[in-house]
Amino acid sequence: MRLPSLLIGLGLLTLAWIGSFTPPVFAVELPALAADDRWAKEMLAFAAADKASPPPERPIVFTGSSSIRLWKDLATDYPNLRVMNRGFGGSTLKDLLRHFERTILQYNPRQVVIYSGTNDVNAGRPVDAVVGDLKELVDRIHRELPQTRILFVALALNPARWEKRALMIEANCGIAAYLAKDPRDSVVNVNAVMLESDGQPKAYIFIADRLHMNRKGYELWAPLIRPYLLP
Repeated sequence: MRLPSLLIGLGLLTLAWIGSFTPPVFAVELPALAADDRWAKEMLAFAAADKASPPPERPIVFTGSSSIRLWKDLATDYPNLRVMNRGFGGSTLKDLLRHFERTILQYNPRQVVIYSGTNDVNAGRPVDAVVGDLKELVDRIHRELPQTRILFVALALNPARWEKRALMIEANCGIAAYLAKDPRDSVVNVNAVMLESDGQPKAYIFIADRLHMNRKGYELWAPLIRPYLLP
């Protein structure tokens, strides 16, 4: 006769436990940083920034090389979006893969905006290998973060690396062809606003090194990229 009462009691306890259960926070085990890792200082700086100001839930993570790192007004340009800058200058796609957990995965982003590959091409890495590295990165994002969208910012044709423009264009074509296969992926062609009508780079949007953009360059990028960003 006591069994029904016992079952009812256990049921009530179970319901109470379920009602008080809080789903675990998205957690990622970060691999140890090698002592000789070129980017250890940058990765530790990201960790310190996260500790000082906890990242927003499911942000839009901008990552890649110096054109992202130098986008100082990213949050100002997109005031109504949860954007984060995790660019580290001089980096390659292989570097992004190596530090995938620290720059992308741990934030469980709703979207990842990637600008990377120009340093790879400039260093002499074959175009098919650069496209292959991008494929590997995209595939890993989709495998570990299946709901995350990806926006790839096309390799820019800047004056400092003008002699490599044919290789940059070839890489852009290969990357765009691959990303077109998945509706979660998009490409934005920033060269559409960075070049004059005669096909030459707009000199006034670059700093003295003719490689990196000044604020005027980002003022061209920001509205071009905005329609691709998730609300």
